[in-house]
Amino acid sequence: MMKLTKLGLAALACAATLGAYASTAQDTLLATLKQTYPGTAFDTVTATPIPHVFEVWMGDNVGFVADTRPDYMIFGRLVDLRAMRDLTAPKLQQRTKAADPAAPTVAAIDVRQLPLADAIVSTQGKGERVLYLFTDPHCPYCRQLEPELVKVPNLRIYNFMVPFQDQGLPLRIWCATDRIAAWRSAVSGTLDGQGAPAQCAHPLDRNLALASKLGVQGTPTLFFADGARETGFISASEIEAHLAQAASRHQTSKNPKE
Repeated sequence: MMKLTKLGLAALACAATLGAYASTAQDTLLATLKQTYPGTAFDTVTATPIPHVFEVWMGDNVGFVADTRPDYMIFGRLVDLRAMRDLTAPKLQQRTKAADPAAPTVAAIDVRQLPLADAIVSTQGKGERVLYLFTDPHCPYCRQLEPELVKVPNLRIYNFMVPFQDQGLPLRIWCATDRIAAWRSAVSGTLDGQGAPAQCAHPLDRNLALASKLGVQGTPTLFFADGARETGFISASEIEAHLAQAASRHQTSKNPKE
């Protein structure tokens, strides 16, 4: 029993040491940046999953700095490529919400401008709720997302395929007589891009350009009726929450408070 207690205390001491180191590294980098660049209003410095790389906030702007070379800063977003999840977007959204609770999600788009003819359309139930989806049939997270989408009732899905890897499989899907069936076969692994290349007029190049314009850097990326976006796999319950939020914002815009 005494041995377990000592081990537990040692583990706590180790965790405390690591936490203190992380805090010290962040504080040191923040102090260095403030001293070196007094004209910039540095807000906070937090650790990232990448060793020695820190997220630096300057008001609504964010950059990434290595504590070994604080004279360089990278602007943009940090994306977990394994999960295909934008790690920076939620923090941008939180800051926007803090400044204006009624503001839409950061990086929201005007979904009315989307070229719907370039998407595969599927309907579940009445299809009164709408989801705009950017996918790649090669993407494992798009395949994981598919069973979650099936759980969401009363939904119309506009699926914009973006051939981030190659056009073979997306072309076979788009050129199929039944695109929805071909898509479902592809994500279930029973359709591949081998064999004779499919030949038909297609929107894949346009979809790539559209993805670039909208800042879609990974698949799946989901847009909701209010223009809010989510990148990466999310569950059916999370999709439901976003759909409810989009519906609420739409209702508020129709009936503004006096």
